[in-house]
Amino acid sequence: MHGYVDNKADLTKRLRRAEGQVRGIQRMVDDDAYCIDILTQVSAVTKALETVALQLLEDHLSHCVAEATREGGPVADEKLREASAAIARLVRS
Repeated sequence: MHGYVDNKADLTKRLRRAEGQVRGIQRMVDDDAYCIDILTQVSAVTKALETVALQLLEDHLSHCVAEATREGGPVADEKLREASAAIARLVRS
């Protein structure tokens, strides 16, 4: 079972909202909207996706990584490496 299962409905809702925002941005471009208005919406959808990513990371750390560290061994090491790599990707983006 994945760590996000308890927050799945909230994550799905946030992702659908972001999807709608992206479609709105596409319409804005198609309609030749003002650049700054489009950039404002891009910033909003980026923030929405960052919120989803941070929630997934929190769930992964509190469920998957915590469980693996209780078990110890190579599985724990791998989960910690995965979490570290995921954090690095989020920081770079």
